[in-house]
Amino acid sequence: MIRTSDLAEKEVITFKEGRNLGPISDIEVNLEEGKVEAIIIPGPGKFFGFFNRENDLAIPWKDIMNIGIDVILVEFKETIEMERE
Repeated sequence: MIRTSDLAEKEVITFKEGRNLGPISDIEVNLEEGKVEAIIIPGPGKFFGFFNRENDLAIPWKDIMNIGIDVILVEFKETIEMERE
């Protein structure tokens, strides 16, 4: 089992390119099913996840390949830009 606070301390890295997408700023949870749907990465030009949230990246939970000690490896193909109000 892993805690959200543990996830927030890890960097998200793309599996194929080795690109550092940054830390997790939030998670998306389906309350009806009790499942994590996606991890949220702050979009470019953000300061610790604050300001201008419409460019956040949502990486579906199914695209997480491995959660390691320091990093989370993800498949980047289906990353979706979040549309926030």
